[in-house]
Amino acid sequence: MGIPLTDEQRMVADAARDFATRRLAPGAAERDRTARFPLDEIGALAELGLLAMKVPIVDGGAGTDNVGYALAMEAIAEACASTAVILASSNLASKILSDHASPEQKERWLRPYAEGALGPASFALSEPSCGSDAAALTTAAREDADGWLLNGAKMWITSGAQAGMHVVFARTGGAGPEGISCFIVPRGAPGLVVGKEEDKMGQRASGTVALHFEDCRVEPSALVGARGEGYPIALSALGAGRVGIAALSIGLAESALAAGVAYAQERRAFGRTLGEFQNTQFVLADCRTELDAAWLLTLRAARLLDTGDKAAAESSMAKLFATEACGRVVDRMVQLHGGNGYSREYPVERIYRDARVTRIYEGTSEVQRLVIARDLLRSTSR
Repeated sequence: MGIPLTDEQRMVADAARDFATRRLAPGAAERDRTARFPLDEIGALAELGLLAMKVPIVDGGAGTDNVGYALAMEAIAEACASTAVILASSNLASKILSDHASPEQKERWLRPYAEGALGPASFALSEPSCGSDAAALTTAAREDADGWLLNGAKMWITSGAQAGMHVVFARTGGAGPEGISCFIVPRGAPGLVVGKEEDKMGQRASGTVALHFEDCRVEPSALVGARGEGYPIALSALGAGRVGIAALSIGLAESALAAGVAYAQERRAFGRTLGEFQNTQFVLADCRTELDAAWLLTLRAARLLDTGDKAAAESSMAKLFATEACGRVVDRMVQLHGGNGYSREYPVERIYRDARVTRIYEGTSEVQRLVIARDLLRSTSR
């Protein structure tokens, strides 16, 4: 990209790519076929520090900056998008605890998690009746003498059945954002019921479930931050989360493009390789250009976050462009493969299915456009 990287950023990226090539890529198709959650692989990633990349070293994490995080996410996603999205949600949850948990909570939950003792973590915000409109959530938490009782349901929770802890947002007050609080709910908490695994179109090995809270009992110390601060806590992690999904999308598209280039050099038609046709060259050129633009937007947003900037519009631009470009690139590579692109014998078929959800989770493309437009209108009205 022509952007200078620090030695630490290169080390994180190289470690992630080496692991992805050796451990993740060989079994990605089989995990997709069987929807097997990569629990052993997640344990190994924890040993590398990739499960708690955004957690400072003092709290037991790797202390990786946002640029390093994006590079690592892209490398993992090139090999296995299911594993990458598990890392994304786990790093999102652990970053929230790193920024907002008390010292006692960090010692009890964050440090063991970073060491790999708890497995992945889940981020439980979305509900059956509200996804993009998170402020309308209805899961409720009622305080009593013994702590808190949670009632309600969460939907589309990555790693929900495997997570050792869940970062859960529930209503402790009235309507609107001000009534929402954040809680740590451990695996096996009384009243926590894990729903069935969703039979998804893509990213099938990531494990996605509903979480049901039926008088779910948690201790008084489960409250993260102050009562009523849950909504800003959730929003505080969105910038880095969107950069992570942008990087994941780039990884998917890079993998598809590499497969397409290889196929174009090998497949022959009308006495020539596909790569010798001008139309193929135009398609490949467009893909490379769009992916480079996605890289630049993503790394810009990551660097702004590393300077302390909220980068709300910039992270939304990165997420929007990278995921939309991913969809276009992967679709073109399926088309380049012809009928073979529709067969599970070729990796682009799986990548096509994996890519579709990137425009939905971590904020839909429509929500990203709203964020960008509102920022533009505010800045031009000053």
